[in-house]
Amino acid sequence: MSCNLDPYIFTTDTLPSDLRFLPPLANGLLGWKVFNNIMHMGGVYNGEAGQCHRADVPCPLAVKIETEDPAQHSYTLDTHTGIFSHDLRSSTVTASQSLYSHRFYPNILVMEVLLERHVTSEEPVIVNLVSSFTPQSKDIQFECSPDYKGGRHIQGQTSTAEFPGGSCPTVHLIWTPVPSTLTLPPGQTEACWGFILVVANSLEAARSSYDEGLNLMATGNLRPSHEKAWKELWLQSKVEVTGSQTLCKAVIGCMFYLLSAFPSIHDTSSCFGGVSPGGLSNGGDGQDYWGHVFWDQDVWMYPGIALFYPKLARSVLEYRVRTIDGAKDNAQKQGYKGLKFPWESAVSGREVCPEDIYGQQEIHINGDVTLAFQHYLYLTEDLSMFTEGKGSEVIFGVADYWVSRVMWNPDDQKYHLIGVMPPDEYYYNVNDSVYTNTVAKLSLQFAVELADLLQHPAPKEWQEVAKRINIPFDQELQYHPEFDGYSKGQPVKQADTVMLGYPLGVPMSPEVRRNDLEAYEPVTDPNGPAMTWGMFAIGWLELGEAEKAQTLLEKCFKNIQGPFQVWSESSDGSGAVNFLTGMGGFLQAVLFGYTGFRVKKECLAFSPLLLDENCELCVRGINYLGNQMDWLIRKDDICIVLREQTSRAGNTHPHKLQVVLKASGAKIPLTPGQPVTFPGEAGYVCKIDPPSSCWPL
Repeated sequence: MSCNLDPYIFTTDTLPSDLRFLPPLANGLLGWKVFNNIMHMGGVYNGEAGQCHRADVPCPLAVKIETEDPAQHSYTLDTHTGIFSHDLRSSTVTASQSLYSHRFYPNILVMEVLLERHVTSEEPVIVNLVSSFTPQSKDIQFECSPDYKGGRHIQGQTSTAEFPGGSCPTVHLIWTPVPSTLTLPPGQTEACWGFILVVANSLEAARSSYDEGLNLMATGNLRPSHEKAWKELWLQSKVEVTGSQTLCKAVIGCMFYLLSAFPSIHDTSSCFGGVSPGGLSNGGDGQDYWGHVFWDQDVWMYPGIALFYPKLARSVLEYRVRTIDGAKDNAQKQGYKGLKFPWESAVSGREVCPEDIYGQQEIHINGDVTLAFQHYLYLTEDLSMFTEGKGSEVIFGVADYWVSRVMWNPDDQKYHLIGVMPPDEYYYNVNDSVYTNTVAKLSLQFAVELADLLQHPAPKEWQEVAKRINIPFDQELQYHPEFDGYSKGQPVKQADTVMLGYPLGVPMSPEVRRNDLEAYEPVTDPNGPAMTWGMFAIGWLELGEAEKAQTLLEKCFKNIQGPFQVWSESSDGSGAVNFLTGMGGFLQAVLFGYTGFRVKKECLAFSPLLLDENCELCVRGINYLGNQMDWLIRKDDICIVLREQTSRAGNTHPHKLQVVLKASGAKIPLTPGQPVTFPGEAGYVCKIDPPSSCWPL
């Protein structure tokens, strides 16, 4: 591909032969794969417990345009605007079909068709609209309702609740009727048609959204309001790489699809249903993890988004808060105290994993959830999330669970976690998974820290268990065994122990970090899930091994299925699609690997390392303590621009940000609007003044 082509635009003359790799269009509430007759709505599941899955919702916009005459086709996904277009050019007419999930009004999906005549003629131009839509679903028994303002209307309710006594959501669809043909009359050079689909949980919301859609069409603001919302998102974040078109397009694709899975930054409904590995467009019965929410959301997808969008980050935490009752029920059923977040979550927070062993043993999910809350606090100092937002209930409930779950061994004077499954799912019923025990330790320590911040008395057991929990380490080989009894060289499925260095941030010598990487890299399944190699790349970048990191990161490209940068879970195209987890891991390798960003309690640390002399990494919109910063990282120097400084709640003065160069100790203040450039030496730390210990209570 030519390097002067816009990397935000993915275009092709032919659709992928595997229709799973058609591009998804989503907006945090509605998800749809273009041309598919099935879509999904966030929070709408059907089936009890292990049978719970995203309910299939029929899509009236499952339409393709065709002409009688031979025509050339082109298909384009413009990630600037979130619009997919199909352009068809024959000898007489160009027909352009545009499809999008409205970014500002999340209940609305749109199809627009533009016909442009090529030559003057007294003959009408006719274009066929071929629909695969049927108003039926295996999950929802739809019934026809009276038309509303010319729009067709069906409504129905899912058949089975997530748990006994739970509610079955109602779904209303109102849409503009789609004819079988569109006609451009003789003498008319062009014409445009708009069709909207509204999906909502109540009649009132459906009618209100349909009214809004009709008004937007009448005033010509339907597409502009959508494009404005995407433009606003991209103005807040930008990750671009010069010197590698392939890498740049991959990063842009990851950002686009991840942002599509999150709600609007203007959404105040607080009904976000979380992010599943395949996004909103997938997840039907038996498909792509059934639309459930895993640790993938909190560990893999969340960090890259949180770095730019505190509000979207908070929506992930609020989703977990809304599932507290279910987490409490899970813990009680296991015979423990506190909260046990489900391995697979839907709406209630009760375990919906089809296989009991994962819900029973893959308990590291609790620490993963806590990690996201801790990351958020260090990025924002937003204590309201933990007070009025009830985040403290999550942190303290998880701590109580660990205390009740560990077992004390008087022989070695340590606490142990018995009978668990590590992130590496090739093993189960093992003891002392090093990853699980470490996230337990970290979440207990954070519970103590938060309790102190909130002046909440912390049970002494939290500190005691954190201090004495066993973290497996082989003194002779100077590396971390994956679990008690693991023999070096045993095969592993995915990134596990290597995550101790990042994202867990466990202090260790470069020798131990290297030993962990070298122990697990050659025995990791090459067909394992896509996010794995990003973690190895980050590890090698920490050690200054840019070429090794590049080689591992390039493995991820095998998971990107062209032409629309859709990810598969495995490199052979199998597994979940569109695999947001892999995108999250890849994006973190760029955002936290090449930049070296580390979100710490007292500072934002960074230590950039680029491979190519001609390569530049532009990261715009890093949001730290309410301040937005733009970074340009080159081989030999770095430029930082502080966009704006804002005061935080409870403090009339904004933070005074400064760059501290580790080697020289020099301090460089950041002033809004004034670029600061300094030479590229390893080991920078961006600190705040006053320190975070001055948080207002």
